[in-house]
Amino acid sequence: MADDFQFDPELNYDEATLEQQRQIEKDIADAQPLISDRIGLDQVIKEYTAGEDQVFVRKIEEMKSTYKCVRKTRADGNCFFRAYGYACFENFLTDKADYKRFHEVCDKTKDDLITLGFPQFTIEDFHTNFMEAVTKLETIDQEELISMFNDQGLSDYLVVYLRLIVSGLLQKEHEFYANFIEGYATVKDFCGHEVEPMGKESDHIHITALTQALGVPVQVLYMDHSEGSKCNLHVFPEDSKPSITLLYRPGHYDVLYS
Repeated sequence: MADDFQFDPELNYDEATLEQQRQIEKDIADAQPLISDRIGLDQVIKEYTAGEDQVFVRKIEEMKSTYKCVRKTRADGNCFFRAYGYACFENFLTDKADYKRFHEVCDKTKDDLITLGFPQFTIEDFHTNFMEAVTKLETIDQEELISMFNDQGLSDYLVVYLRLIVSGLLQKEHEFYANFIEGYATVKDFCGHEVEPMGKESDHIHITALTQALGVPVQVLYMDHSEGSKCNLHVFPEDSKPSITLLYRPGHYDVLYS
């Protein structure tokens, strides 16, 4: 085989290697479901035992005193929005007391976005699909919800609209949120590069804006390599009482269950 190789001076081999690596990573990601079934924490521990990451093993062991399983999301840069969206929708399958308010808030987002200058035709299309999914929460069960979020087309529609809601809230309250943005001249520029595009990872500012916009608080358990055996817990907004929990591992969010 080695004798058949011919060097091509016109080919950038470094770039070719990088592209091959990117394709391998994409193939692995595409093989993962957008939203998984519930997975016990003992199974998650095995991921880090194999890699001899004892810090994460200790933290998951401690976590087991409060939590029992996770629902994984695909690592495609949209994991926060997909995890939060699923956990939020799942919560409203049983929490009917707050559902009406949530439905009304989501319905109003279309007019808010159009008022801010978002293109009406595009917003109406995404809003219609989003509201159809929200309305279905009155009649579907968990199995149907999982199917909804694993339907690539519909699931991505939901993620896009959640991203637009965040962008709208940040731009509407740009004077406040400008204090937390670096590297961009305006909040609008930040949203155009870091919020609205699919595949862009999320940070505290995205979580703060989305929970504020929808009125559905969330607590995030941050698992990192800091000292100690406990993970840090952050609540958005502060002093609220969230009914949904996300697990953050460096660069990734999953749904966490007590």
